[in-house]
Amino acid sequence: MSNSEKETMKVDPASVDATTLPENAFRELAADEDYAPVMHPARDYPEVTVYSVTTGLILAVIFSAAAAYLGLKVGQVFEAAIPIAIIAVGLSGFLKKNHPLGQNVIIQSIGACSGVIVAGAIFTLPALYILQATHPDITVNFLQIFLSSLFGGVLGILFFIPFRRYFVKDMHGKYPFPEATATTQVLMSGQAKGAASGAQAKLLVVASLVGGIYDYIVATFGWWTETITTQAYSWGEALAAKTKFVFSCNTSAAVLGLGYIIGLKYAFVIFAGSAFVWWVIVPLLGSYGAAEIAAMGPDGIFRNYARMIGIGGIAMAGVIGIIKTWPIIRQAAGLAGRELRGGAGSKKTVRWQTDISMKHIAYFVFIALIAVLIFFWVGVIGTFWQALVAWIVVAGIAFLFTTVAANAIAIVGSNPVSGMTLMTLIIASAIFVAIGLNGTSGIVASMVIGGVVCTALSMAGGFVTDLKIGYWLGSTPRKQESWKFLGTLVSAATVGAVILMLNKVYGFTGDTALAAPQANAMAKVIEPMMMGGATPWTLYIVGAILAVLLDRLGIPALAFCLGMFIQFSLNMPILVGGIIAWMVANSTKDIKLSKARTDRGTLVASGLIAGGALFGVFAALTIMLGKEAPTNGEEFAPQVLGVVAYLGIIAYLYLSSRNVKNAQ
Repeated sequence: MSNSEKETMKVDPASVDATTLPENAFRELAADEDYAPVMHPARDYPEVTVYSVTTGLILAVIFSAAAAYLGLKVGQVFEAAIPIAIIAVGLSGFLKKNHPLGQNVIIQSIGACSGVIVAGAIFTLPALYILQATHPDITVNFLQIFLSSLFGGVLGILFFIPFRRYFVKDMHGKYPFPEATATTQVLMSGQAKGAASGAQAKLLVVASLVGGIYDYIVATFGWWTETITTQAYSWGEALAAKTKFVFSCNTSAAVLGLGYIIGLKYAFVIFAGSAFVWWVIVPLLGSYGAAEIAAMGPDGIFRNYARMIGIGGIAMAGVIGIIKTWPIIRQAAGLAGRELRGGAGSKKTVRWQTDISMKHIAYFVFIALIAVLIFFWVGVIGTFWQALVAWIVVAGIAFLFTTVAANAIAIVGSNPVSGMTLMTLIIASAIFVAIGLNGTSGIVASMVIGGVVCTALSMAGGFVTDLKIGYWLGSTPRKQESWKFLGTLVSAATVGAVILMLNKVYGFTGDTALAAPQANAMAKVIEPMMMGGATPWTLYIVGAILAVLLDRLGIPALAFCLGMFIQFSLNMPILVGGIIAWMVANSTKDIKLSKARTDRGTLVASGLIAGGALFGVFAALTIMLGKEAPTNGEEFAPQVLGVVAYLGIIAYLYLSSRNVKNAQ
């Protein structure tokens, strides 16, 4: 009997009609223990249907447009996976679909292309419009934006598939997968049958409404501040001016829920990185740096200097991760080689663990890379050998950083694509200048190529979420992987059209321009490199050395450096959520009761994330329709109300999680 057949035989047939996730879904497995998904591996379920594909594509278009607008306006791209999962569950219930779970996974997987493609495109490509204001000879067209997003998305899918088994199966229970956990809980709510499952579905709905309405009020009406900060008070402003010390905390229910699911271990490491950069590096630079640095506020020092240390750290943590996962990379390459030689084609695998064959992946990668080379040569650069150099840079970095992007999503649910892309642009630009590709033509080449890399890394990070959801629920990976390409095509076309439209309506420079903060940062870094300016190599090197030291000390370097890169106000609530998770788990000495309370808390936290994401879309639509975004964040009354409201949402998460008296 083959290993795959043994794996099928071990699965409990009772899981065919499972209405809850298995007990071992979120923990590490014992040596002799197997995981049985909700949908039985030995049975076929409706997954790819006209309904699931059509619905997924429609949602991909809608969410691509909404996410692009919001991301360019405020710099935050909401994760589309959760609201799409909510819509999928609601639609399948309304239409009374039989066996909807597999179809809902496909809807979510196709629709979620929107968020990852948007992040890849808007973090880089609008920089061309920004630089066009000072360099009129820079040209941008739809085809460049569309193909940059499309090729990046395709490469991200193809490069990640060989690592699917390692991340979603072999590392089961070792990573928290916060976004995948929340999305899976939403999809499972559609399986509700009976009193117990009905109670779980009700709890998820209530938590989603609480978190969603809470976040919607803040984002749309500003009844209380979105970020509590000491700079709102005269003493805090004086402290910031003198010592560059600031304390801030985002009051979002969604971020609080994210911290709960991440847990105290990783939440503390992330917070430590943030505290180090904000409470040590920023004050040091403000006190002992040049006069121009001392004149900046803490946020300016962070954005222009201290954050660069975090970027260097992320890049080095990525290199360390590549070295550590090199056996996995080599194994994936070896498997592809064996299949190409016909040595692995006859091995039968369970439906639940069947990927697109490595033979086909190798062919598709070859075709995609040739298409990218032609695009760089004909559509971007014009000189073959310079296009070839750019192609080698993109292919190498995109492939090697695939595992880094997946790791980041698995740990914190946040992909540092802007940081990794910025480092890619810096390296690529230095190479381009060395081979004579500089000036405005070098700027265009760097940004379009950066768009390919950024989208590839964004897709790889997002795709690990889709495939982990499929693993927990028992979907067929091959079907998720195959139809992801169509979602990428539709999302890339939508994003390209939306960016062109937004540039015509609002523009990216001027008084009424969209903020596009990431694209502005890219433009600020690349322009001097291509036009003969300075690059903060010293800060990048300091970050790289720090990452090496952290790794040698046994501290997760990527999580720590992510904390250095992300705003303190977003890392503080992650720690708060992690502390609540620890308090809930230690609220009783009864092990079974402790687990029951922790699991209930995971459901509540998932609801807060889901509600925040879904109502974030509503907030984006409200603002898109003309409602002015609130601007009273640092006034006294909203700050006080913000503290009260945040304590209220913390109390809701803690008390609701503890509301289990007896473990069944």
